[in-house]
Amino acid sequence: MRWACILLPQLAMDGVQRGREDHAAPLVLLSGTPQRRVLQAVNSPARALGLRPGLTLTAAQSLNCAFASAEYDPADIERWRNFLAAWAYGFSSQVSLHYPRCLLLEVQSSLALFGPWPRFEARLREELTALGFRHRITLAHHPAAARMLANLHDGLAITEEQALRERLAAMPLERIGLPEELVTTLARMGLRQVRQLQALPRDSLARRFAPELLAGLDTLMGRRPLALDYYRPPDVFDSRLELHFEVESTQALLFPLRRLTADLAAYLAGRDCGVQRFVLHLEHRDGEDSLMPVGLLSAERDAAMLLEFTRGRLEQLQLPSPVLALRLVARDLPIFVPQHQALFEDRPQQTLGWEQLRERLRARLGDDAVQGLAAHADHRPEKAWRTDTNRASLPSPSGARPSWLLPEPQVLREPLHILSGPERIESGWWDGEDVRRDYYLIETRSGQRGWAFRSVGDDGPLRLHGWFA
Repeated sequence: MRWACILLPQLAMDGVQRGREDHAAPLVLLSGTPQRRVLQAVNSPARALGLRPGLTLTAAQSLNCAFASAEYDPADIERWRNFLAAWAYGFSSQVSLHYPRCLLLEVQSSLALFGPWPRFEARLREELTALGFRHRITLAHHPAAARMLANLHDGLAITEEQALRERLAAMPLERIGLPEELVTTLARMGLRQVRQLQALPRDSLARRFAPELLAGLDTLMGRRPLALDYYRPPDVFDSRLELHFEVESTQALLFPLRRLTADLAAYLAGRDCGVQRFVLHLEHRDGEDSLMPVGLLSAERDAAMLLEFTRGRLEQLQLPSPVLALRLVARDLPIFVPQHQALFEDRPQQTLGWEQLRERLRARLGDDAVQGLAAHADHRPEKAWRTDTNRASLPSPSGARPSWLLPEPQVLREPLHILSGPERIESGWWDGEDVRRDYYLIETRSGQRGWAFRSVGDDGPLRLHGWFA
């Protein structure tokens, strides 16, 4: 087996920054008591100002006041970890959150689908970068080795057992997950690398040190299996994005909305499903949330299309008060069936397919503004169909029917040629609109084909009811 480790060294900062448009602004995350606020994490622009984790807020403000701050929330870190695990579930059925701030993926069984590891790794990096998370990725034969290698390397992929053992033997002891007190004790004995520890007798180490030393060493070298709990994605997508200022216009909500719909698309891809209905909550300081339901005629999971549909409805919404946070909840997650497409697309790149165009029109004009045709159980042609907002195609009835039905039948007086018929239709006795007609497929002198009828028992001219395309 081969395991990949995705280490997320700046998970807390990335989770906050991805909700902000200006990534070049200095930002710090604060923790601690109200009496003693401490910088828990800083971004690169804040580090350039001389700010470092561990500084008190008072000391940081004495160095420079031109930085923004946000709360360091461990619950947010766990939430982002679970979100990324749901994303990674689209690449492997064995995803584990065993170690803090990292994902473990079994990738051996996925290489046949996603290609060789360099291509697979490039795709992982591309999608993580698009989601806004910095990362380091390593590959090894077992998960513990992949995780510890990520402490020192990025992009390292070791596929041979001997090479992996040599690389692990050269690792410093403080980077293999041992307790800090144990590492300090070993350093005082002159032991600083894994190979030095391996050279000592095991029975002597077992007598002098706690069992966790040999257990950690055996797990690192693959002699002791690592017990992992595998992640399973939830059945409901529920994501909240808190804004760092009060938003009074819908245009200013487009950036956080783009993040939420992109997160929804990543979650749907991981579960291999689509979304047909979801609700956008707009949270206000006072009063209840403004709810904006979004319903689609068919399941979708493309991030750009989800953003387009939601934005069209959001632009029509009148905000009762400033918005403090956005929350997107999706519970209706049907199976997603991709559309069959031709190898060579004959329509221009910039044009939309009918399904996407239909949803865009509904988002812009309203659900009732775009209607399709649906068959109705009635033999009378003028009553055999009706408008329906939930359908966009008309099932073909038995027999030839014209695509253009005239509002009122017209008398035909010119010479014509009868191609087939008659087809008798008798119906409507129950509602007082009884009809008894014989229909014929006709062709005019100009070659146009139509559908005409004559009432039963009437020897007069035919009446045109529709034209064939």
